[in-house]
Amino acid sequence: MSITSSHDLARHLTEAIASGQQEVGSLLPTEFELCARHGLSRYAVRKALDELQEQGLVSRRKNVGTRVEARAPRQGFTQSIVTAEELAQFGSRHVRQVREVVPVVADLALAGELGVPGGTRLLRLSSLRMEAGGQGRPMGWTDVYVDERFAGIEALARQSPDRLVSALIEERYGTAIARIRQEIGAITLSPALAAELQAEPGAAALKITRSYLDAEGEAIEISVSIHPADRFTLTMEMNRSRERGA
Repeated sequence: MSITSSHDLARHLTEAIASGQQEVGSLLPTEFELCARHGLSRYAVRKALDELQEQGLVSRRKNVGTRVEARAPRQGFTQSIVTAEELAQFGSRHVRQVREVVPVVADLALAGELGVPGGTRLLRLSSLRMEAGGQGRPMGWTDVYVDERFAGIEALARQSPDRLVSALIEERYGTAIARIRQEIGAITLSPALAAELQAEPGAAALKITRSYLDAEGEAIEISVSIHPADRFTLTMEMNRSRERGA
């Protein structure tokens, strides 16, 4: 595989560990060796190793190195999402299983949740998000809302379960996503949703609403994702802006 980012390297190392190429108890190549081997910066290499450590695959100790501790990630998933490209990486690792595609008319409650006018006609794609390969429990449930003019996206969403709907819309309709607005909140799982996610009714969950906007600020797609609290952790990195005159 072509390794051009920290996420590519994390995936490559995860696969090497899972396949036994890197045995439990062995040391991974040093940061310097990984930089030289893959042409990545030290920052990118460290970020990849941090991701493996967060999943419980490796431990890191000064003057010892990075040791493989497990062949499979511990239960749950931690994802650093800072850019649209990193969000696409999440989509490739957690494929969709489409459960329902229906037209809806936004009532006042749904319109308020999505930030659209009441009466807006939309197409809703409801899916489970699973680890690539479909193993284990679902990582989450996602309702994707798109304008009716994108109705043809249903077939593409089924054909390409490892790609974000926003990316499919860009390719099919030539509508570019300029920015993504994200809101995060906490909820408890309804009995119906808990059954789909193989979780306990009333259990805590993370709700992430993402609005994919074009250059004029119009929402091309709105997704509402629900993740059981014990299966997903979202991390973000913020850089402090330089003070004037510094």
